[in-house]
Amino acid sequence: MPEATPRTANLVAVAIALAAVVVVLGAYTRLVDAGLGCPDWPGCYGMILVPETAEEIARAEAAFPESPVEADKAWPEMIHRYAAASLGLVVLGIAVLAVKEGHSWKLPAALVLLVIAQGAFGAWTVTLKLWPQVVTTHLLGGFATLALLWVWWLALRGRRWRVEASLRGLSMTTLAVVVIQVALGGWLTANYAALACPDFPTCHGVWIPDMDFVAGFDIFQDVGPNYLGGLMSSDARVAIHVVHRLGAVAVLVSAGWLAFRLGARPLAWVLGGVLALQLALGIANVVFALHLAVAVLHNAGAAALLLVVVTTVCSIRSSGTIER
Repeated sequence: MPEATPRTANLVAVAIALAAVVVVLGAYTRLVDAGLGCPDWPGCYGMILVPETAEEIARAEAAFPESPVEADKAWPEMIHRYAAASLGLVVLGIAVLAVKEGHSWKLPAALVLLVIAQGAFGAWTVTLKLWPQVVTTHLLGGFATLALLWVWWLALRGRRWRVEASLRGLSMTTLAVVVIQVALGGWLTANYAALACPDFPTCHGVWIPDMDFVAGFDIFQDVGPNYLGGLMSSDARVAIHVVHRLGAVAVLVSAGWLAFRLGARPLAWVLGGVLALQLALGIANVVFALHLAVAVLHNAGAAALLLVVVTTVCSIRSSGTIER
């Protein structure tokens, strides 16, 4: 197997940065309710750019009479699409380059397929009018793309940390818990349940509020209604919110124990620091009533936590000796 060229590793690093931007832009787009800022896909009201002139707006609203042009929502959606499309092209280019250089085609092929799937889910997000199942899967796909690019970069750059094989089980468990929590976060935002509990640590002043778990986690919701703003009852949204809080406790226990077991090595401090910051941002989301900057940072923190845990897993899988 040929050695990785600096060019390939640098291009993957660029793709990682772009993927992180796409993840953050996706969060911003959801939080400002701009997911349907453009009622069609891949353009916006049939145009490449957001309609802005009086003539363009008139033509757009004639074609989509049920969706008046709101430039302040259309632009975030289109900027997110431009960034996602750019990421897809970069990933495709790196994959072609890697194969030409004689590297394994499996990871590049997986990434190409993933970004293609992400494009499809991006389209379905619009055409199915923010159906929560699609929105959540699209978010998970974005995180998966970022994580796979990170794994690729770690492989190209070589091992930086090495961790005892005895921590494999705990690391994999922590990874699973973090992924589940990300999915719960996606389901929470897709169903507009972030403010279902306006206080912390209680919910509506009680420890066990009224909840409807059956409705809250109904994955067979009808396809077709416009889900902008959410359609679930208050009790269903509270159920989602409370389960997400319980998921945060599970992440705290699992990732916190992993950080402790990692000992004094830098990876432990990074994991502990990101974990503490993410928990603080989660609490701040409630305290500050989903302040936009805090909510976007919370989404970015979830991505950072995922990457740190992935780094730990990769370090264990590739370890031969222990380095502190």
